[in-house]
Amino acid sequence: MKKIKYLIVIFLITNLSLSNAQESDLQNKITKNLRCLICQGQSVYESDSEFANSLKLVVQNKLDEGLNEKQIYGYLKTKYGEWILFDPNFGKNTYFLWLLPIFVFIIGGVIIFKLFIIRKNK
Repeated sequence: MKKIKYLIVIFLITNLSLSNAQESDLQNKITKNLRCLICQGQSVYESDSEFANSLKLVVQNKLDEGLNEKQIYGYLKTKYGEWILFDPNFGKNTYFLWLLPIFVFIIGGVIIFKLFIIRKNK
């Protein structure tokens, strides 16, 4: 009987610690994708500013309320705008952001190709 009680206690402790670890991992994942509006180029996860610390608490509170990752991103986007996300969704407001690197790569390739042909013909 004592063994069963110990096994139940061990199971409960292990289960609680695993759920806390998963929640902490999710909080870290979310805060790594959030831009600190105070720091230049740092994520909320990396930053130690007052804004970042308060945003970490907001994310933790939203996770405690039962919101998932997309709902938290949606809440923060309505509050701070699309700029808060390091990895914004592809949409009508961000298509230029996503397609610009492809266009730059293609235009650069065309320029290099033309320069190569000009040098080859000389």
